[in-house]
Amino acid sequence: MLNHKTTLAACAALTLLAGCASNGDPRDPLEPMNRAIHSFNETVDKAAIKPIAQGYKAVMPGFGRTGVRNFFSNLDDVSVVANDLLQLKIELAARDFMRLSINTTFGLAGVLDIASEAGLRKHNEDFGQTLGHWGMGTGPYLVLPILGPSDFRDTAGLIVDSAYLDPVYDLEDDEARGGVQFLRLISRRAELLEAKEALDTAAVDGYEYTRDFYLERRRALVYDGKPPKLEE
Repeated sequence: MLNHKTTLAACAALTLLAGCASNGDPRDPLEPMNRAIHSFNETVDKAAIKPIAQGYKAVMPGFGRTGVRNFFSNLDDVSVVANDLLQLKIELAARDFMRLSINTTFGLAGVLDIASEAGLRKHNEDFGQTLGHWGMGTGPYLVLPILGPSDFRDTAGLIVDSAYLDPVYDLEDDEARGGVQFLRLISRRAELLEAKEALDTAAVDGYEYTRDFYLERRRALVYDGKPPKLEE
């Protein structure tokens, strides 16, 4: 399995070296390359990731899957708190830090989501959103190998979050780090089995649907659910 330095280097290379193909959608000038990577990702998913996720869901009881999902959600909250602060959302940072502290100490390292039951709901912040908060544009849409939909801004954000704000990358043992990353990937894929199946069976262009959904969702997140109206 590729180590984290190789993965981040590949993401950076794609961002810096992507071709200059043109397309009618101004958000997606790299569509030919993106479609090729999307097709590659779909092939890998069907051949390996989806079957493993199906097996994981079949053998792991529901409470076990919930515990794994909660554990990784708790790890993500480290980045959430840091990006709250970088966006000067001080009150939100305090609440998210309290959520992280409660779940880490009393929730068995986050396996139990006690904080949500106490009214401290989960938030979504990352360095890509932080860059957007301070005015950086998205840049072209970009599909990353294995990692999926992104854009130039979010790819830069992913590199920062992964290298500096993700506790998994602090693990010194390469095999342990790779194993945890793989479990996180399979856990997330297992949660999306039904949704992905519905998308695959619908009479839609999966590439365009994924692109449009991703860009609209990210725009909403940057503006905390209240994006300004786009100019006609």
